[in-house]
Amino acid sequence: MASEIARLAARAREEGRLGIDTEFMPEGRYRPLLCLVQICVGDEIVVLDPIQDGMDDPTPLAEVLADPEVEIVLHAGRQDVAILRRPWQTSFTNVFDTQVAAGFAGFSAQAGYTGLLHDVLKIRLAKSASFTRWDARPLTPEQMRYAREDVEHLLPLADELQRRLRERGRLEWAREECEAIANATDERDPEETWRRLPRISGLDARERALARELAAWRERTAAAEDRPVGAVVRDPTLVELAKRGPRNAKDLSQIRGAGPDVVRRRARDILAALERGRAAEPIRLEEGERLATDPVDGPTIALAESLVRTRAQESGLAYELIAARADLAPIVVHARRGKPEPDVRTLRGWRRELVGAELLELLAGNRRLGVVSGRVRVD
Repeated sequence: MASEIARLAARAREEGRLGIDTEFMPEGRYRPLLCLVQICVGDEIVVLDPIQDGMDDPTPLAEVLADPEVEIVLHAGRQDVAILRRPWQTSFTNVFDTQVAAGFAGFSAQAGYTGLLHDVLKIRLAKSASFTRWDARPLTPEQMRYAREDVEHLLPLADELQRRLRERGRLEWAREECEAIANATDERDPEETWRRLPRISGLDARERALARELAAWRERTAAAEDRPVGAVVRDPTLVELAKRGPRNAKDLSQIRGAGPDVVRRRARDILAALERGRAAEPIRLEEGERLATDPVDGPTIALAESLVRTRAQESGLAYELIAARADLAPIVVHARRGKPEPDVRTLRGWRRELVGAELLELLAGNRRLGVVSGRVRVD
């Protein structure tokens, strides 16, 4: 007799569609623990429990998730995709994320599932079990009801959003944006984690080499011990270690955040990482990383933002889908310095079509931005 998972996978292939959500526990771990997987195929909902003994082999469903012929519907699914990718050893291809789609349909780019259900389908859900212990067994009836409701209306929601986007000519734009969700992963390269440290731009080339070795050591230690990286050494302490470069346990103990427990448990490893950093080549930032805004760029960035907001409003799109300051600042700086356009999302794909090309023309002096009858106008 075929397993429940194999049966679900076969039906998903027949339907050409599958809705999915997960419940997980991120607290106190290096990576979140997968606790439940909720599947919706047609009018059928099944809740899979990877913690409880006896769950069938997920391979048939994992293969469906990777099948480009089957649409995988999620809401705010970036973390769901990243979490499922590892234990199920799968990939995702044909993803439709209802939160992403909502941003193209005139709703907030961060629209929550319950709010979106109410606004689009006039359905109200009581999200009462959101922050309960999903890793504890047995699960309560309330938790099981909550888990099922997370996918019960997911496919009808996707249907209505797709209908609206098709009418606006925005469906393909939404699908293009969902590709980033399909590629989501929580894998981190230990050698690159230093780049996400706070105040890293304030370090010089030699200090950055120390920071890289410290961050790589911390990442590997956290993975081996299955605990959050901040529980090994906090970010501000790690940056201060890179700046001061202590050479012995006594010097280490003078750094804020390196208390007696850290010194006792970690001193040898921290000092070894610092020695590796001293022996490494200093890290000099690439030209693109060194580009910084000047005070003179502020008004130009504001001008660029005005253009983007205008086009977003006209198109019924959430502004956040198109640009952020981190996108606009490099565009402005590169234009001011006469450099080739930067590789930022606002200048790629549908965003370039909507406003990116026009923005470059504005910065080149080939367009004018003004206000006519209280509305922004571009000539």
